[in-house]
Amino acid sequence: MTDLHTAPHKVQKPGSPGLTTPTEIGVARAAALFERVDPAAAAAHLEPILAADPESAAGWILLARIRLVLDEVDKALDAANRAVALVPEDPRPLAMASRALTLLGRHEEAVTMAYRAVIVEPKNPLWHDRVAWSLLAADRQYADAEQAARTAVGLEPNEAHYYFTHGVTLDALGHADQARQAFLVSLKLEPENPVAQHRLAVLNGESVRAPEKKKRGWKLFGKRGGNSAMPARPEEYLP
Repeated sequence: MTDLHTAPHKVQKPGSPGLTTPTEIGVARAAALFERVDPAAAAAHLEPILAADPESAAGWILLARIRLVLDEVDKALDAANRAVALVPEDPRPLAMASRALTLLGRHEEAVTMAYRAVIVEPKNPLWHDRVAWSLLAADRQYADAEQAARTAVGLEPNEAHYYFTHGVTLDALGHADQARQAFLVSLKLEPENPVAQHRLAVLNGESVRAPEKKKRGWKLFGKRGGNSAMPARPEEYLP
């Protein structure tokens, strides 16, 4: 599953023949550090590169990813906005800006950015999923969130997370039976997902719904593949 933190950035590895400028080489090295699960070192490596060459869209996109993983949300938004200004045709910084805006509680702007990503690349389920979560976080327009989630499922019917999102939107609409079916499909595809298990247990009356969080209301407690620096799919942990 690809999410906002793992979406490919087309950054070549150091030593690749296509890398010709110091900026390209530096961004590639920062990407390698990030992939080795050292986001702080990646950010430290990237900052002077972008100070010297602020026109590097690839560098700002990578830095936005890194800042989101580090939970440095204001800095992530700044990096994403810089990338948007440089490459408005790229949906990735739009979606990352949306994610940061959601975390900051700026929900109207988050929804707008998510829809902009969909407009740029309408066939990518990631951006429809981001629309769904931005609307859920805004606590409104659940029908639109459900439609976005359903679109993501249609575009990638073998991905457990999109069924999970669809289940959450159906639950928000009060469609418990349909939500239950979506969670069951999600768990069939990814049986060990504790968040989907909990949501299903709540619907079945076997568990208590978690109380709503103060502040941002986000909890990153799930990790994938032992990679402790990368939230697997942070959207799942929205209450």
